[in-house]
Amino acid sequence: MTFKQMIARKYATILVVCLLFSCQDSRDPNTSISNIDLPQIKQRQKLYALTGYSATSYFIYKGRPMGYEYELLTRLADHLGLELEILIEDNLEQLFRRLNKGESDIIAYGLTITGDRKDLVKFTDYLFTTRQVLVQRKPDKWKQMKLHEIDEKLVRSPLQLIGKKVQVKKASSYEERLKNLSEEIGGKIDVIEAGGDSTTEQLMEAVSTGKIDYTVADQHIALINQAYYQNLDVQTPLSLPQRIAWAVRKKSPKLLNEVNDWIRKMKKETDYYVIYNKYFKNRRAFVHRAKSPYFSVTGGRISEYDDILKEQSKILDWDWRLLASLIYQESQFRNNASSWTGAVGLMQLLPHIGHEFGAKNLRNPRENIRAGVEYLHWLDVYWQDQINDHDERIKFVLASYNVGLGHVQDARRLAEKYGKSAIIWTDSVEKYIVLLSEEKYYNDELVEFGYCQGLEPYNYVREILDRYRKYLETIIE
Repeated sequence: MTFKQMIARKYATILVVCLLFSCQDSRDPNTSISNIDLPQIKQRQKLYALTGYSATSYFIYKGRPMGYEYELLTRLADHLGLELEILIEDNLEQLFRRLNKGESDIIAYGLTITGDRKDLVKFTDYLFTTRQVLVQRKPDKWKQMKLHEIDEKLVRSPLQLIGKKVQVKKASSYEERLKNLSEEIGGKIDVIEAGGDSTTEQLMEAVSTGKIDYTVADQHIALINQAYYQNLDVQTPLSLPQRIAWAVRKKSPKLLNEVNDWIRKMKKETDYYVIYNKYFKNRRAFVHRAKSPYFSVTGGRISEYDDILKEQSKILDWDWRLLASLIYQESQFRNNASSWTGAVGLMQLLPHIGHEFGAKNLRNPRENIRAGVEYLHWLDVYWQDQINDHDERIKFVLASYNVGLGHVQDARRLAEKYGKSAIIWTDSVEKYIVLLSEEKYYNDELVEFGYCQGLEPYNYVREILDRYRKYLETIIE
């Protein structure tokens, strides 16, 4: 699958991930956009970040969310003590609109700082510098040619672009640069706008395959993608060094100051440069990902077990990607995984449970998944009379799979005692399962199963659903 198919995949399931996640979205519709700054964000305990779905910013690889912006955003959210909610948007004009409408708190997209954009947003301290380069196709049989022979066939001066068509993303800094360059050289460059949802990677692929002749890219993106598209040349500069940054609303000065403080601290840490090198310098790893069927941008599979998951998830009436997220949580798709408790295989089943639900060999992936699904189905049937809502019931099933039915029922009884709903997980029963680690609560006369390390099922449910949401955004059915 090509980069070009990313957009179709991305929009396949962007549903503001309705009922399953709605109770976890704490944005207050009554809060004025002008009032949304760091104190209001901390009050809701969630940071909303807009980023792009691409081979470097944010993607799924072997079931794991990854990307330069993603890794930095997770560290920023940890620094702020907030839960991270990632929103995908590749249309540059929509990025700024959505930020200023209050849908997001920050744009983490690797934006070039420009004068026009400063009218729309406040930029953070810059993350790094780069320059714009021309992306062009090397001549046929370039491998048999000498370097000077190749150079003679290529554009090596902006003057050579006069009269030529260069296709770039609409509303990008590349478009602005080419128009300014036309003025500087006193000759018209024919700038063709690609769709707003087009990506730099897509346009580079189009040059590589001969669909278009030229595009423009930031040098760090051009160089890493050239490792995959080896017939591309990215050596001709079109700009001076430019600063790459994130952005916040103009009326969020406290957030801006906090993000800038964090960036300055990060720049003093080795980890900051390791992350940059991981996504923009490690060409071998990039090519390995790009060729993998488990790279969401080009392959579209989560694991080698996807076909089994699609088949088995029907028993549960679950989206197969939710089952995949659970298995990633349990074993990261490692069939040989074992735990200190004796749990085995992909779904980390204890032998007596696995055998009770039909598995003879828990090291056999199909048997392990089938037994795990049968156990999940049994849990789902158990909860049906008590939790009518299907999407809400999923959370109780997940918690029970992790920590057992008894502790979940204890948490429900406590929730009811303290005036909370016993049929709602988020911000209700989940709170009391955490409190089961405190003496006051696990010694309560209503509690039958005693002490529980409740933070584990609390995080377990949230992490699986958060990863599932990411799968929905990036992996087609």
